[in-house]
Amino acid sequence: ISAGTPTPCLPKALFSFKGVQRRFSYKIKREDLVLIDDYAHHPTELNALHQAVSEMYPNDKKSIVFQPHLYSRTRDFATGFAKSLSLFDEVLLLDIYPAREEPIPGVTSEWLFEQISSPYKKLIGKDEIPKSIKKSACRIRLMVGAGDIGAEVEKVTKYLNNES
Repeated sequence: ISAGTPTPCLPKALFSFKGVQRRFSYKIKREDLVLIDDYAHHPTELNALHQAVSEMYPNDKKSIVFQPHLYSRTRDFATGFAKSLSLFDEVLLLDIYPAREEPIPGVTSEWLFEQISSPYKKLIGKDEIPKSIKKSACRIRLMVGAGDIGAEVEKVTKYLNNES
C-alpha cells in the first residue's frame, strides 16, 4: 500500500501467492507419506525446520536427507550441524556440496557423520536417495540443503509417486 500498489489488487495477489520455493515446500502430502523440500543450510535453520515438523507431526518419525553446503560452513558449524541433525530419527547424509570452494583437508561428510548421534544414520550418494527415502520407516521425510539436492527432489517425488 505504501509502495503505491492499488488496494483492490492485494487480495488476489495474496490468494495466488504460493510461498517461497524450497522453504518448507510440500512435494507429497498423503496419509502414508509426507515429503518436504527445504533450503536450510545452517544449524539454526535445521533446528527451526525440526521444530516446525515436530509441532505439525508430533507423533511421526522424521527422516532428513541433508547435503552440507560449503566446506568452510561445514567446518565452522560442525558441532551445530551434528546437534541439529541428531534431532531427527533418521539422517541420510550426502557429500558436501562445494559450490565455489576447494576441499578443506579433514572436512568431509564422513567427518561430520561421525559427530551425529541419531539412532539411524547413513552416508549415501545422490543416486541412492530415491531408494533410501522409499525404504525409510519414517512417515515424514525431508530433503534439505542449499546445493544441488534441489535438482534431486523432482526425481524423488516422481519415484515415490510411481512406486505407491
